[in-house]
Amino acid sequence: MTRPDPAALVQPTLRARRLGLHTQHQPVVIMRKDCHVCRAEGLAGRPQVLLSAGGREVRAALYQVEGDGLLAPDEAALSETAWEMLGVTDGAPIAVTHAPTLESLTSVRRRIYGHRLDAAAFAGIVADVAAARYTDVHLSAFLTASAVLPLDEDETIDLTAAMIGVGDRLSWDAPIVVDKHCVGGLPGNRTTPLVVAIVAANGLLMPKTSSRAITSPAGTADTMETLAPVDLDIAALKRVVEQEGGCIAWGGAIHLSPADDKFVRIERELDIDTEGQLIASVLSKKIAAGSTHVVIDIPVGPTAKVRSEENARQLAERMRAVAARSGLHARCLLTDGTQPVGRGIGPALEARDVLAVLRNEPDAPEDLRRRAASLAGVALEIGGKSEPGEGTALALETLADGRAWTKFQAICEAQGGMRVPPVAEQTHPLAAARDGRVVHIDNRKLARFAKLAGAPEAKAAGIFMEVRLGQDVERGQPLLHLHAETAAELAYALDYAETAGDIIRVEP
Repeated sequence: MTRPDPAALVQPTLRARRLGLHTQHQPVVIMRKDCHVCRAEGLAGRPQVLLSAGGREVRAALYQVEGDGLLAPDEAALSETAWEMLGVTDGAPIAVTHAPTLESLTSVRRRIYGHRLDAAAFAGIVADVAAARYTDVHLSAFLTASAVLPLDEDETIDLTAAMIGVGDRLSWDAPIVVDKHCVGGLPGNRTTPLVVAIVAANGLLMPKTSSRAITSPAGTADTMETLAPVDLDIAALKRVVEQEGGCIAWGGAIHLSPADDKFVRIERELDIDTEGQLIASVLSKKIAAGSTHVVIDIPVGPTAKVRSEENARQLAERMRAVAARSGLHARCLLTDGTQPVGRGIGPALEARDVLAVLRNEPDAPEDLRRRAASLAGVALEIGGKSEPGEGTALALETLADGRAWTKFQAICEAQGGMRVPPVAEQTHPLAAARDGRVVHIDNRKLARFAKLAGAPEAKAAGIFMEVRLGQDVERGQPLLHLHAETAAELAYALDYAETAGDIIRVEP
């Protein structure tokens, strides 16, 4: 019997249908259990399948339905993530087959069983992650294996290099390009716009790419977006930096270290934050952005991400070592992480703090001014614009004489025009239950409180702090004001405050 030429066989297809299903970055396809492709391919519920259309391929989780209520037998419904990745139109033919085995998963399994990985293994894993070939299960397995047996220095360097290698990389016509990063965990710590303005006003190059919030009430990109557009592509980012010496852009709009966002999302869901992964995450983005020098802010406090000075010093030492071996000069500052920085927590409220400092307003938060000046001062020193030990004074002078404010306005205009931060429709005080002194502020509960009020999606939502640690208060005095855009969000957040215990603790 003559067998048909496999190349001449027509692969069975289904018609694409956009379902409008949001699945948190995970590509998903929904098919009828009795459709001809499911029967022919022997597809069971929820395996990973390969979708092909128009020369593109996407791995997606398969869910199956019974009956004809949702889908026709020849339809495949795609989640928004799968739809965008595949780039199809309604009714377009798509092929669905078993997803081929990923060779890099062999390396993940080796890591699970306690074996160290080399540069080639990390390159294979990261390439598959960046290409969206890993499911959340695969990502979780790799990150958990990297937490149980922490990455050593060589592995951290190899992972950093792999994360740089799968994305774009910027280059600048300058011998020194500075950057700044905070490891996080401290509400209101919005120093980046101030640092960029100070540093650029003094003639250094600072192309700053920042993230949106994942579990916090505001990321730098969320705050900056209330002041100017941040969705800059590479061409626009280069134009702004070449024109003004600095920018504050959303990193997700460009293709620098694209695997990192996928790792961070799963780390947040698992509530793990391993040192090696953190270092690779930070340094890969700085190196990919073309930086030569970086200042790292490490807040230390009982409810910050880094809880003790010992842990902070260990992180700083390893950060510097990995950076040096990767061709980057890093300076780490251990800073106060016992309470929020500034008064605002949430995009618009933090933006207003930034504006108050830049404009030298009488009631501008002094702790935010000093913190930003310290970080900018180190950048000015390592960038050769100030003598050692004199950078903070130069940074404060740049704020005081208005040069930072002028430069910030110019950067905003270059990014697309300056905006006025929105104001919340609803506010409500959280009052002290007794006379006494503020002895503890729980950063994690504050962040949760602000998020329940709607931040960061609702830009005007969040918290305005009325007190600081060590301050004496009277019964009934507002400790903070909650801001929300709707009465329902305000009520929802206040319900949390009733059951959360001391967000701000006052003792006699």
